[in-house]
Amino acid sequence: MHRTYSMRASRAPTASQIQNPPPPPSSTKSGRLFGRGGIGGLGHALRRNAAGAFGPDLAKKLSQLVKMEKNVMRSLEMVAKERMEVAQQLSLWGEACDEDVSDVTDKLGVLLYEIGELEDQYVDRYDQYRVTMKSIRNIEASVQPSRDRKQKITDQIAQLKYKEPNSPRIVVLEQELVRAEAESLVAEAQLSNITREKIKAAYTYQFDALREHCEKVAIIAGYGKHLLELIDDTPVTPGETRPAYDGYEASKAIIQDCEDSLTNWVTQNAAVSAKLSTRSRTLSQRRRNNIKARTEGGAGQGHDLSGQDAPLNDRDSWVPANQHKEVADYEVSEEEEDDDDDEEDDIHASGSHSMLDGESEQHQRGRNTEPVAA
Repeated sequence: MHRTYSMRASRAPTASQIQNPPPPPSSTKSGRLFGRGGIGGLGHALRRNAAGAFGPDLAKKLSQLVKMEKNVMRSLEMVAKERMEVAQQLSLWGEACDEDVSDVTDKLGVLLYEIGELEDQYVDRYDQYRVTMKSIRNIEASVQPSRDRKQKITDQIAQLKYKEPNSPRIVVLEQELVRAEAESLVAEAQLSNITREKIKAAYTYQFDALREHCEKVAIIAGYGKHLLELIDDTPVTPGETRPAYDGYEASKAIIQDCEDSLTNWVTQNAAVSAKLSTRSRTLSQRRRNNIKARTEGGAGQGHDLSGQDAPLNDRDSWVPANQHKEVADYEVSEEEEDDDDDEEDDIHASGSHSMLDGESEQHQRGRNTEPVAA
C-alpha cells in the first residue's frame, strides 16, 4: 500500500508469510522476448499448440498442460501489472476533482494497487504448483524408455518366431524380456506412487494460495466500499456550495484497518469454508477408511516396499523451476521448448513496482502527500 498510510513501508512479513514463507519469484518473471501485444499472444498460441508435439508419448499430454499453465501465469502477470497502472491513473484523475472525490480516489488507488501486488505474489505461488506438475512430466518421460525396450524385445521375438522358429537367439531374447518386464514393473509402480503424491501436493499448494488470495481481495473490496461512503452524493442546486470535506482522518483510518486485516490474516481465520453435505462427508470418510484399511493390511503382511517407493529421477517439489534438470531422454525435444521460453524470459524485464518502496511511487501516482504516522 501507499507508504504514507501504510505500516508496510518496511515490508515486514505478514502473519500468513510467517506461517508459510513465500516461494522464490516465478521463473516467468525474469523477462521475456516479447511483451504485451499481438506478438505476446503469438507466444501463447505457440506454447499451447506446440507443447507435447515432441518427446516421449507418455509425457506429451502433461507437457501440454505444463505449457498451457505457463500461458496462465503470463496472463496473471499482465493483469497484475495493468491493475497497478490503473490504480495510479485513478489517483491522477481524482487529483483534480473535489476534495472528497480526490481523497477517496487516492485511497481507492492504494487498495487497487495492493490487489495488483497480491496478484503478483499469487503468480509466484502458482509457479510452485506448475513446477510440481512439471516434475511428474519428467518422471513420465523417464518411464517411456523402459516401455519402449520391452516392446522392442517383444517385437524381435515375434519376428524371429515367424522367420526362424528354431533360432537360439529366441531364448536369449526371452530372458532379456523377463528382465525388461521386471524393470518396467518397478518403473510403473514408482510412476504411480509419485504421480499420486505430487498431484496432491501440487493442487494443495495451488488451492491454499488461491484461498489466501481471494480472501484478501474480499477484505480489500469490503474496505473499498467503506471508503465510498465518505463521498457526499447528495444532489446540489446550481450555485450551491457543498460542505467542506472532513473525512481525511476517516479515510486514513479505513486504510489502516484494511492494512491490519491483511497483515493479521491467517488460514485458520478464513471467513469462507467448504462444508460437505452429510452424504458427501459419509462417502468421503468411507473412501479414507478403505485406503487406511488397505494400507494397514499391506503393512501387516510384511512386504518391503521401500525399494519400490524410491524416487525415480525425482526432485524436491519446491525448488525454483530453473533448477530442475530435464530427463536425458527428454532433452532434445522438450529443452528446445523450454529454452525458447527461458530466452524469452531473459530479455524482457517484467519489473513490477510497489507503491510501498519509496517516494518515487508517490510521484508515479501523481500525489505529493506528506508522510503521515499511521
